[in-house]
Amino acid sequence: MRCDVKFVTNLERIVLAFPGPRAYFFTVNHPLKKQLRQCAILLVPLAILFEPAARGAAPLLQVSANHRFLTYADGRPFFYLGDTAWELFHRLNREETIEYLDARKAQGFTVIQAVAIGEFDGDTVPNAYGHLPLVDRDPAQPAVKEGPDNDYWDHVDFVVDQAAARGLIVGFLPTWGRYWHDKLRDGQPLFTVANAEVYGAWLGRRYRDKPIIWILGGDRNVENDGQKAVLAAMARGLRAGDEGRHLITLHPNGSSGSSKWFQDDAWMDFNLRQNGHGIEFTGRYDQTFADYQRQPVKPVIDGEPVYEGHPVSFNAKNLGHTVAGDVRRAFYWDMFSGACGHTYGHHSVWQMWDASREPINNPLIPWREALQAPGARQMLLGRKLIESRPLLTRIPDDSILVTDRVPTSIPGAGSRRFVATRDEAGTYAMIYVPVGRTFKVNLAKINGASLKATWFNPRDGSTQAAGVFNHHEPQTFTPPEPGELLDWVLVLDDVAKNYPLPGHNNSKN
Repeated sequence: MRCDVKFVTNLERIVLAFPGPRAYFFTVNHPLKKQLRQCAILLVPLAILFEPAARGAAPLLQVSANHRFLTYADGRPFFYLGDTAWELFHRLNREETIEYLDARKAQGFTVIQAVAIGEFDGDTVPNAYGHLPLVDRDPAQPAVKEGPDNDYWDHVDFVVDQAAARGLIVGFLPTWGRYWHDKLRDGQPLFTVANAEVYGAWLGRRYRDKPIIWILGGDRNVENDGQKAVLAAMARGLRAGDEGRHLITLHPNGSSGSSKWFQDDAWMDFNLRQNGHGIEFTGRYDQTFADYQRQPVKPVIDGEPVYEGHPVSFNAKNLGHTVAGDVRRAFYWDMFSGACGHTYGHHSVWQMWDASREPINNPLIPWREALQAPGARQMLLGRKLIESRPLLTRIPDDSILVTDRVPTSIPGAGSRRFVATRDEAGTYAMIYVPVGRTFKVNLAKINGASLKATWFNPRDGSTQAAGVFNHHEPQTFTPPEPGELLDWVLVLDDVAKNYPLPGHNNSKN
Protein backbone atom coordinates (compact mmCIF):
# COMPACT_ATOMS: atom_id res chain seq x y z
CA MET A 1 0.00 0.00 0.00
CA ARG A 2 1.31 3.45 -0.88
CA CYS A 3 1.13 6.27 1.66
CA ASP A 4 1.70 9.93 0.78
CA VAL A 5 3.15 11.97 3.63
CA LYS A 6 2.15 15.63 3.69
CA PHE A 7 3.80 18.04 6.13
CA VAL A 8 1.81 20.85 7.67
CA THR A 9 4.65 22.31 9.69
CA ASN A 10 2.96 25.53 10.73
CA LEU A 11 0.44 23.39 12.61
CA GLU A 12 3.09 20.88 13.76
CA ARG A 13 0.91 18.20 12.23
CA ILE A 14 1.53 15.27 9.91
CA VAL A 15 -1.12 14.22 7.42
CA LEU A 16 -0.87 10.65 6.20
CA ALA A 17 -3.11 10.60 3.14
CA PHE A 18 -3.88 7.17 1.72
CA PRO A 19 -5.32 6.56 -1.73
CA GLY A 20 -9.05 7.12 -1.57
CA PRO A 21 -10.92 9.36 0.84
CA ARG A 22 -9.04 8.52 4.04
CA ALA A 23 -6.42 10.59 5.83
CA TYR A 24 -4.81 10.28 9.24
CA PHE A 25 -3.60 13.15 11.39
CA PHE A 26 -0.84 12.93 13.98
CA THR A 27 0.04 15.89 16.18
CA VAL A 28 3.77 16.19 16.86
CA ASN A 29 4.79 18.78 19.43
CA HIS A 30 8.24 19.52 18.12
CA PRO A 31 9.28 22.70 16.32
CA LEU A 32 12.14 21.25 14.26
CA LYS A 33 11.36 20.34 10.69
CA LYS A 34 14.02 17.61 10.46
CA GLN A 35 12.77 15.76 13.50
CA LEU A 36 9.18 16.22 12.35
CA ARG A 37 10.04 14.45 9.13
CA GLN A 38 11.79 11.67 10.99
CA CYS A 39 8.67 11.18 13.12
CA ALA A 40 6.57 11.02 9.99
CA ILE A 41 8.72 8.32 8.47
CA LEU A 42 8.33 6.25 11.61
CA LEU A 43 4.57 6.74 11.63
CA VAL A 44 4.05 5.58 8.05
CA PRO A 45 4.28 1.84 8.80
CA LEU A 46 2.19 2.33 11.93
CA ALA A 47 -0.55 4.01 9.94
CA ILE A 48 -0.40 1.32 7.26
CA LEU A 49 -0.71 -1.32 9.95
CA PHE A 50 -3.88 0.17 11.35
CA GLU A 51 -5.35 1.45 8.08
CA PRO A 52 -7.42 -1.66 7.29
CA ALA A 53 -9.21 -1.38 10.64
CA ALA A 54 -10.15 2.19 9.82
CA ARG A 55 -11.70 1.43 6.43
CA GLY A 56 -15.17 1.54 7.89
CA ALA A 57 -14.70 5.14 9.01
CA ALA A 58 -16.59 7.78 7.10
CA PRO A 59 -14.42 9.78 4.70
CA LEU A 60 -13.40 13.33 5.35
CA LEU A 61 -15.11 16.16 3.49
CA GLN A 62 -13.64 19.34 2.12
CA VAL A 63 -14.53 22.37 0.03
CA SER A 64 -13.78 21.90 -3.67
CA ALA A 65 -10.90 23.68 -5.36
CA ASN A 66 -13.26 26.22 -6.96
CA HIS A 67 -14.98 26.85 -3.57
CA ARG A 68 -18.40 26.03 -5.02
CA PHE A 69 -18.98 22.43 -3.91
CA LEU A 70 -18.23 19.86 -1.23
CA THR A 71 -16.05 16.88 -2.06
CA TYR A 72 -14.46 13.88 -0.41
CA ALA A 73 -10.78 14.20 0.44
CA ASP A 74 -9.85 12.52 -2.85
CA GLY A 75 -11.81 15.08 -4.86
CA ARG A 76 -14.92 13.07 -5.64
CA PRO A 77 -18.14 15.12 -5.46
CA PHE A 78 -20.17 14.83 -2.28
CA PHE A 79 -23.87 15.46 -2.75
CA TYR A 80 -25.27 16.97 0.44
CA LEU A 81 -28.85 15.71 0.64
CA GLY A 82 -29.94 16.46 4.17
CA ASP A 83 -32.96 15.72 6.32
CA THR A 84 -34.02 17.83 9.28
CA ALA A 85 -34.27 15.41 12.19
CA TRP A 86 -33.80 18.10 14.81
CA GLU A 87 -35.17 16.04 17.74
CA LEU A 88 -33.50 12.75 16.79
CA PHE A 89 -31.01 12.68 19.69
CA HIS A 90 -33.53 13.98 22.18
CA ARG A 91 -36.77 12.11 21.48
CA LEU A 92 -36.18 8.76 19.77
CA ASN A 93 -35.03 5.56 21.43
CA ARG A 94 -32.53 3.26 19.77
CA GLU A 95 -35.04 1.06 17.96
CA GLU A 96 -36.81 4.12 16.58
CA THR A 97 -33.47 5.64 15.59
CA ILE A 98 -32.56 2.60 13.53
CA GLU A 99 -35.99 2.64 11.85
CA TYR A 100 -35.53 6.29 10.96
CA LEU A 101 -31.95 5.91 9.68
CA ASP A 102 -32.80 2.85 7.61
CA ALA A 103 -35.59 4.76 5.88
CA ARG A 104 -33.47 7.78 5.06
CA LYS A 105 -30.55 5.67 3.86
CA ALA A 106 -32.87 3.78 1.50
CA GLN A 107 -34.21 7.09 0.18
CA GLY A 108 -30.76 8.37 -0.80
CA PHE A 109 -30.16 10.95 1.90
CA THR A 110 -26.54 11.60 2.83
CA VAL A 111 -26.74 13.99 5.81
CA ILE A 112 -28.91 13.82 8.93
CA GLN A 113 -29.29 17.19 10.70
CA ALA A 114 -29.78 16.68 14.45
CA VAL A 115 -29.38 18.80 17.58
CA ALA A 116 -27.44 17.82 20.71
CA ILE A 117 -29.28 20.16 23.11
CA GLY A 118 -32.75 19.97 21.63
CA GLU A 119 -35.24 22.74 21.00
CA PHE A 120 -37.95 21.29 23.23
CA ASP A 121 -36.37 22.05 26.60
CA GLY A 122 -33.45 19.78 25.88
CA ASP A 123 -31.60 21.24 28.85
CA THR A 124 -34.26 20.11 31.36
CA VAL A 125 -36.35 17.40 29.65
CA PRO A 126 -34.51 14.06 29.48
CA ASN A 127 -34.01 11.93 26.39
CA ALA A 128 -35.79 8.59 25.86
CA TYR A 129 -33.56 6.99 28.51
CA GLY A 130 -33.98 9.61 31.21
CA HIS A 131 -30.65 11.36 30.66
CA LEU A 132 -29.84 15.08 30.38
CA PRO A 133 -26.93 16.51 28.36
CA LEU A 134 -25.51 18.90 30.99
CA VAL A 135 -24.77 19.04 34.69
CA ASP A 136 -26.81 21.86 36.25
CA ARG A 137 -27.52 23.27 32.75
CA ASP A 138 -23.85 24.23 32.46
CA PRO A 139 -22.38 23.83 28.93
CA ALA A 140 -18.92 23.55 30.47
CA GLN A 141 -20.04 20.37 32.26
CA PRO A 142 -21.38 17.74 29.85
CA ALA A 143 -23.13 15.04 31.89
CA VAL A 144 -20.94 12.00 31.29
CA LYS A 145 -20.52 8.87 33.39
CA GLU A 146 -17.97 6.09 33.28
CA GLY A 147 -18.99 3.08 31.26
CA PRO A 148 -21.08 2.57 28.13
CA ASP A 149 -24.76 3.27 27.54
CA ASN A 150 -25.45 5.12 30.77
CA ASP A 151 -25.57 8.81 29.89
CA TYR A 152 -26.96 11.24 27.32
CA TRP A 153 -23.78 11.36 25.26
CA ASP A 154 -23.54 7.58 25.04
CA HIS A 155 -26.87 7.71 23.22
CA VAL A 156 -25.64 10.50 20.93
CA ASP A 157 -22.61 8.29 20.21
CA PHE A 158 -24.96 5.45 19.30
CA VAL A 159 -26.89 7.60 16.84
CA VAL A 160 -23.74 8.98 15.21
CA ASP A 161 -22.25 5.49 14.91
CA GLN A 162 -25.44 4.00 13.50
CA ALA A 163 -25.56 6.79 10.92
CA ALA A 164 -21.92 6.15 10.00
CA ALA A 165 -22.61 2.43 9.61
CA ARG A 166 -25.13 3.38 6.92
CA GLY A 167 -22.80 5.81 5.18
CA LEU A 168 -24.65 8.83 6.57
CA ILE A 169 -22.97 11.97 7.88
CA VAL A 170 -24.51 13.78 10.85
CA GLY A 171 -25.04 17.49 10.45
CA PHE A 172 -24.38 18.00 14.15
CA LEU A 173 -25.84 21.06 15.86
CA PRO A 174 -24.09 21.44 19.24
CA THR A 175 -27.14 23.30 20.53
CA TRP A 176 -30.41 24.83 19.43
CA GLY A 177 -30.18 28.59 19.15
CA ARG A 178 -32.35 29.45 22.10
CA TYR A 179 -29.60 28.44 24.53
CA TRP A 180 -27.11 31.04 23.27
CA HIS A 181 -29.74 33.59 22.23
CA ASP A 182 -32.66 33.61 24.68
CA LYS A 183 -32.55 34.70 28.32
CA LEU A 184 -33.13 31.39 30.06
CA ARG A 185 -31.27 31.58 33.34
CA ASP A 186 -30.87 34.59 35.62
CA GLY A 187 -31.75 36.85 32.72
CA GLN A 188 -28.97 35.45 30.52
CA PRO A 189 -28.51 32.69 27.94
CA LEU A 190 -26.93 29.42 29.06
CA PHE A 191 -23.95 29.92 26.77
CA THR A 192 -21.19 32.46 27.32
CA VAL A 193 -18.00 33.04 25.38
CA ALA A 194 -16.06 31.01 27.95
CA ASN A 195 -18.29 27.96 28.27
CA ALA A 196 -19.10 27.90 24.53
CA GLU A 197 -15.42 27.40 23.75
CA VAL A 198 -15.05 24.73 26.43
CA TYR A 199 -18.14 22.90 25.20
CA GLY A 200 -17.01 23.16 21.57
CA ALA A 201 -13.58 21.77 22.38
CA TRP A 202 -15.11 18.87 24.31
CA LEU A 203 -17.44 18.01 21.42
CA GLY A 204 -14.58 18.34 18.94
CA ARG A 205 -12.43 15.88 20.86
CA ARG A 206 -15.25 13.41 21.40
CA TYR A 207 -16.35 13.33 17.75
CA ARG A 208 -13.01 14.04 16.11
CA ASP A 209 -13.00 10.77 14.17
CA LYS A 210 -16.73 10.56 13.49
CA PRO A 211 -18.60 11.50 10.27
CA ILE A 212 -19.65 15.00 11.30
CA ILE A 213 -20.42 18.37 9.79
CA TRP A 214 -20.68 20.97 12.54
CA ILE A 215 -23.72 23.24 12.24
CA LEU A 216 -23.74 26.14 14.68
CA GLY A 217 -26.67 28.48 15.21
CA GLY A 218 -29.96 26.64 15.51
CA ASP A 219 -32.80 28.76 14.11
CA ARG A 220 -31.76 32.07 15.65
CA ASN A 221 -30.28 35.19 14.10
CA VAL A 222 -27.32 37.04 15.53
CA GLU A 223 -28.54 40.28 17.05
CA ASN A 224 -25.44 41.72 18.72
CA ASP A 225 -21.68 41.40 19.00
CA GLY A 226 -21.96 39.37 22.20
CA GLN A 227 -23.93 36.62 20.48
CA LYS A 228 -21.53 36.66 17.54
CA ALA A 229 -18.64 36.24 19.96
CA VAL A 230 -20.29 33.21 21.59
CA LEU A 231 -20.69 31.47 18.23
CA ALA A 232 -17.13 32.33 17.21
CA ALA A 233 -15.90 30.90 20.51
CA MET A 234 -17.82 27.67 19.95
CA ALA A 235 -16.32 27.38 16.47
CA ARG A 236 -12.88 28.02 17.92
CA GLY A 237 -13.41 25.24 20.44
CA LEU A 238 -14.59 22.81 17.78
CA ARG A 239 -11.56 23.56 15.62
CA ALA A 240 -9.23 22.99 18.56
CA GLY A 241 -10.97 19.82 19.64
CA ASP A 242 -11.22 18.05 16.28
CA GLU A 243 -8.01 19.58 14.89
CA GLY A 244 -9.85 20.97 11.88
CA ARG A 245 -11.08 17.63 10.57
CA HIS A 246 -14.69 18.67 10.06
CA LEU A 247 -16.44 21.40 8.09
CA ILE A 248 -18.34 24.10 9.98
CA THR A 249 -21.40 26.12 8.97
CA LEU A 250 -24.34 27.84 10.69
CA HIS A 251 -28.12 27.38 10.61
CA PRO A 252 -29.89 30.77 10.88
CA ASN A 253 -33.48 31.82 11.39
CA GLY A 254 -36.03 31.94 8.55
CA SER A 255 -35.40 33.91 5.35
CA SER A 256 -31.78 34.45 6.31
CA GLY A 257 -28.31 32.98 5.80
CA SER A 258 -25.04 32.51 7.63
CA SER A 259 -23.36 34.90 5.19
CA LYS A 260 -25.08 37.84 6.85
CA TRP A 261 -22.76 37.64 9.86
CA PHE A 262 -19.89 35.30 9.04
CA GLN A 263 -19.10 35.56 5.32
CA ASP A 264 -15.56 36.77 6.01
CA ASP A 265 -14.83 34.42 8.92
CA ALA A 266 -12.31 31.72 8.07
CA TRP A 267 -14.06 29.12 10.24
CA MET A 268 -17.24 29.35 8.15
CA ASP A 269 -16.48 26.72 5.50
CA PHE A 270 -19.76 27.00 3.59
CA ASN A 271 -22.90 29.07 3.88
CA LEU A 272 -26.17 27.62 5.07
CA ARG A 273 -29.49 29.32 4.47
CA GLN A 274 -32.96 28.92 5.91
CA ASN A 275 -35.12 30.04 3.02
CA GLY A 276 -38.00 28.96 5.19
CA HIS A 277 -41.61 27.91 4.93
CA GLY A 278 -43.08 30.10 2.23
CA ILE A 279 -43.60 28.73 -1.28
CA GLU A 280 -42.53 31.72 -3.41
CA PHE A 281 -39.25 32.04 -5.26
CA THR A 282 -39.33 35.83 -5.31
CA GLY A 283 -37.78 37.36 -2.20
CA ARG A 284 -36.98 33.96 -0.69
CA TYR A 285 -35.35 31.27 -2.81
CA ASP A 286 -33.74 33.88 -5.04
CA GLN A 287 -31.46 34.60 -2.06
CA THR A 288 -29.57 31.37 -2.73
CA PHE A 289 -28.16 32.97 -5.87
CA ALA A 290 -27.38 36.13 -3.90
CA ASP A 291 -25.23 34.03 -1.55
CA TYR A 292 -23.65 32.28 -4.55
CA GLN A 293 -22.42 35.66 -5.78
CA ARG A 294 -20.85 36.77 -2.50
CA GLN A 295 -17.12 37.21 -1.95
CA PRO A 296 -15.11 35.42 -0.77
CA VAL A 297 -16.64 32.54 -2.72
CA LYS A 298 -18.12 29.80 -0.54
CA PRO A 299 -20.47 26.90 -1.23
CA VAL A 300 -24.10 27.51 -0.30
CA ILE A 301 -26.84 25.09 0.79
CA ASP A 302 -30.43 25.69 1.87
CA GLY A 303 -30.41 23.97 5.27
CA GLU A 304 -34.11 24.52 5.93
CA PRO A 305 -36.44 25.13 2.99
CA VAL A 306 -40.18 24.69 3.14
CA TYR A 307 -41.17 21.45 4.86
CA GLU A 308 -43.63 18.95 3.46
CA GLY A 309 -46.92 18.99 5.40
CA HIS A 310 -46.13 22.38 6.96
CA PRO A 311 -48.52 25.32 7.33
CA VAL A 312 -47.73 27.58 4.38
CA SER A 313 -45.93 30.63 5.77
CA PHE A 314 -47.18 29.51 9.22
CA ASN A 315 -50.67 30.54 8.12
CA ALA A 316 -52.65 27.36 7.57
CA LYS A 317 -55.97 29.12 8.13
CA ASN A 318 -55.59 31.20 4.99
CA LEU A 319 -53.00 29.25 2.96
CA GLY A 320 -53.33 25.61 3.94
CA HIS A 321 -50.49 23.09 4.18
CA THR A 322 -47.64 22.28 1.83
CA VAL A 323 -47.49 19.23 -0.46
CA ALA A 324 -44.76 17.38 -2.36
CA GLY A 325 -44.83 19.89 -5.23
CA ASP A 326 -43.85 22.68 -2.87
CA VAL A 327 -40.74 20.87 -1.61
CA ARG A 328 -39.79 19.83 -5.16
CA ARG A 329 -39.87 23.42 -6.31
CA ALA A 330 -37.61 24.41 -3.41
CA PHE A 331 -35.13 21.69 -4.38
CA TYR A 332 -34.82 22.76 -8.02
CA TRP A 333 -34.93 26.49 -7.30
CA ASP A 334 -32.03 26.10 -4.87
CA MET A 335 -29.97 23.63 -6.87
CA PHE A 336 -30.32 25.49 -10.17
CA SER A 337 -29.56 28.82 -8.43
CA GLY A 338 -26.10 27.74 -7.33
CA ALA A 339 -26.56 25.52 -4.27
CA CYS A 340 -24.18 22.57 -3.97
CA GLY A 341 -26.70 20.48 -2.04
CA HIS A 342 -30.11 20.62 -0.43
CA THR A 343 -32.00 19.78 2.74
CA TYR A 344 -35.46 18.26 2.87
CA GLY A 345 -37.78 18.38 5.85
CA HIS A 346 -41.15 17.05 6.89
CA HIS A 347 -43.17 18.89 9.50
CA SER A 348 -43.90 15.67 11.39
CA VAL A 349 -40.38 14.25 11.20
CA TRP A 350 -38.31 17.18 12.46
CA GLN A 351 -40.27 17.10 15.74
CA MET A 352 -40.68 13.28 15.72
CA TRP A 353 -44.36 13.73 16.41
CA ASP A 354 -46.79 10.97 17.27
CA ALA A 355 -49.98 10.84 19.31
CA SER A 356 -48.03 10.55 22.56
CA ARG A 357 -46.50 14.02 22.14
CA GLU A 358 -47.79 17.57 22.11
CA PRO A 359 -47.97 18.72 18.47
CA ILE A 360 -46.17 21.86 17.29
CA ASN A 361 -48.02 23.82 14.58
CA ASN A 362 -50.41 20.97 13.78
CA PRO A 363 -48.45 18.18 12.09
CA LEU A 364 -50.80 16.17 9.88
CA ILE A 365 -49.51 12.60 10.29
CA PRO A 366 -47.21 10.69 12.70
CA TRP A 367 -43.49 10.74 11.95
CA ARG A 368 -43.32 7.07 10.93
CA GLU A 369 -45.95 7.60 8.25
CA ALA A 370 -44.32 10.87 7.21
CA LEU A 371 -41.04 9.07 6.48
CA GLN A 372 -42.68 7.75 3.32
CA ALA A 373 -44.12 11.07 2.12
CA PRO A 374 -43.78 11.50 -1.66
CA GLY A 375 -41.57 14.58 -1.40
CA ALA A 376 -38.96 12.64 0.57
CA ARG A 377 -38.78 9.93 -2.09
CA GLN A 378 -38.61 12.52 -4.88
CA MET A 379 -35.48 14.13 -3.43
CA LEU A 380 -33.47 11.13 -4.62
CA LEU A 381 -34.80 11.65 -8.16
CA GLY A 382 -33.45 15.19 -8.08
CA ARG A 383 -30.13 14.01 -6.73
CA LYS A 384 -29.85 11.37 -9.46
CA LEU A 385 -30.63 13.96 -12.11
CA ILE A 386 -27.88 16.30 -10.90
CA GLU A 387 -25.39 13.44 -10.56
CA SER A 388 -26.12 12.16 -14.07
CA ARG A 389 -24.10 15.06 -15.50
CA PRO A 390 -20.67 16.48 -14.59
CA LEU A 391 -21.27 18.05 -11.21
CA LEU A 392 -18.24 20.11 -10.19
CA THR A 393 -18.48 22.39 -13.23
CA ARG A 394 -22.19 23.21 -12.86
CA ILE A 395 -23.18 26.89 -12.66
CA PRO A 396 -26.49 28.79 -12.44
CA ASP A 397 -27.47 30.57 -15.65
CA ASP A 398 -30.98 31.92 -16.16
CA SER A 399 -29.87 33.58 -19.40
CA ILE A 400 -30.56 30.22 -21.03
CA LEU A 401 -34.21 31.28 -20.81
CA VAL A 402 -35.44 33.85 -23.32
CA THR A 403 -37.28 36.50 -21.32
CA ASP A 404 -40.90 36.85 -22.42
CA ARG A 405 -42.58 40.12 -23.36
CA VAL A 406 -44.23 39.71 -19.97
CA PRO A 407 -41.28 38.76 -17.68
CA THR A 408 -43.57 37.64 -14.86
CA SER A 409 -44.57 34.83 -17.23
CA ILE A 410 -41.05 33.79 -18.32
CA PRO A 411 -38.84 33.52 -16.34
CA GLY A 412 -41.82 34.02 -14.05
CA ALA A 413 -42.37 34.98 -10.42
CA GLY A 414 -43.80 33.71 -7.16
CA SER A 415 -44.34 29.94 -7.20
CA ARG A 416 -44.16 29.87 -11.01
CA ARG A 417 -40.50 30.84 -11.44
CA PHE A 418 -38.39 29.06 -14.06
CA VAL A 419 -34.66 28.60 -13.27
CA ALA A 420 -31.76 27.17 -15.27
CA THR A 421 -28.32 25.67 -14.78
CA ARG A 422 -25.55 24.41 -17.08
CA ASP A 423 -21.95 23.34 -16.93
CA GLU A 424 -19.18 25.85 -17.57
CA ALA A 425 -18.27 24.30 -20.91
CA GLY A 426 -21.88 24.36 -22.12
CA THR A 427 -22.07 20.62 -22.74
CA TYR A 428 -25.45 20.39 -21.00
CA ALA A 429 -28.16 22.58 -19.52
CA MET A 430 -31.18 21.97 -17.33
CA ILE A 431 -34.28 24.15 -16.99
CA TYR A 432 -36.76 23.74 -14.18
CA VAL A 433 -40.28 24.27 -15.51
CA PRO A 434 -42.71 24.63 -12.56
CA VAL A 435 -45.89 24.92 -14.65
CA GLY A 436 -47.19 23.83 -18.04
CA ARG A 437 -46.28 27.05 -19.85
CA THR A 438 -44.63 27.39 -23.27
CA PHE A 439 -41.21 29.08 -23.20
CA LYS A 440 -38.17 29.75 -25.36
CA VAL A 441 -34.59 28.58 -24.81
CA ASN A 442 -31.41 30.29 -25.99
CA LEU A 443 -29.74 27.25 -27.58
CA ALA A 444 -26.56 29.27 -28.18
CA LYS A 445 -25.75 28.66 -24.52
CA ILE A 446 -25.19 24.95 -25.23
CA ASN A 447 -22.22 23.84 -27.33
CA GLY A 448 -22.16 21.08 -29.93
CA ALA A 449 -23.20 20.73 -33.54
CA SER A 450 -26.24 18.72 -32.50
CA LEU A 451 -28.31 19.14 -29.34
CA LYS A 452 -30.63 16.56 -27.76
CA ALA A 453 -33.57 17.64 -25.61
CA THR A 454 -35.21 15.40 -23.00
CA TRP A 455 -38.03 15.96 -20.57
CA PHE A 456 -37.34 14.64 -17.06
CA ASN A 457 -40.32 14.06 -14.77
CA PRO A 458 -39.31 15.09 -11.20
CA ARG A 459 -42.30 13.24 -9.76
CA ASP A 460 -41.34 9.74 -10.93
CA GLY A 461 -37.97 10.02 -12.71
CA SER A 462 -39.30 9.03 -16.14
CA THR A 463 -38.10 10.72 -19.34
CA GLN A 464 -39.57 11.73 -22.69
CA ALA A 465 -37.67 12.68 -25.84
CA ALA A 466 -38.13 16.34 -26.80
CA GLY A 467 -36.26 16.49 -30.09
CA VAL A 468 -32.81 16.87 -31.65
CA PHE A 469 -31.74 20.28 -32.94
CA ASN A 470 -28.97 21.13 -35.40
CA HIS A 471 -29.10 24.87 -34.88
CA HIS A 472 -28.45 27.35 -32.08
CA GLU A 473 -31.37 29.70 -32.63
CA PRO A 474 -33.96 30.29 -29.89
CA GLN A 475 -36.21 27.24 -29.66
CA THR A 476 -39.74 27.01 -28.29
CA PHE A 477 -40.68 24.20 -25.91
CA THR A 478 -44.00 23.22 -24.40
CA PRO A 479 -43.95 20.83 -21.43
CA PRO A 480 -45.84 17.51 -21.73
CA GLU A 481 -48.82 18.71 -19.67
CA PRO A 482 -49.56 22.25 -20.85
CA GLY A 483 -51.74 24.44 -18.71
CA GLU A 484 -51.32 22.32 -15.59
CA LEU A 485 -49.62 23.03 -12.29
CA LEU A 486 -47.21 20.14 -12.90
CA ASP A 487 -43.44 20.54 -12.99
CA TRP A 488 -40.86 19.19 -15.42
CA VAL A 489 -37.14 19.58 -16.09
CA LEU A 490 -35.92 20.16 -19.64
CA VAL A 491 -32.44 18.69 -20.17
CA LEU A 492 -30.37 19.80 -23.18
CA ASP A 493 -27.21 17.86 -24.09
CA ASP A 494 -24.42 18.08 -26.61
CA VAL A 495 -25.06 14.86 -28.54
CA ALA A 496 -21.33 14.28 -28.97
CA LYS A 497 -20.91 13.86 -25.21
CA ASN A 498 -23.12 10.76 -25.24
CA TYR A 499 -24.50 11.46 -21.79
CA PRO A 500 -26.87 8.85 -20.31
CA LEU A 501 -30.58 9.50 -19.93
CA PRO A 502 -31.21 12.20 -17.33
CA GLY A 503 -31.30 10.68 -13.88
CA HIS A 504 -29.22 7.64 -14.83
CA ASN A 505 -25.71 6.82 -13.66
CA ASN A 506 -22.79 8.75 -15.07
CA SER A 507 -19.28 7.59 -14.27
CA LYS A 508 -17.84 10.87 -15.54
CA ASN A 509 -18.53 12.58 -12.22
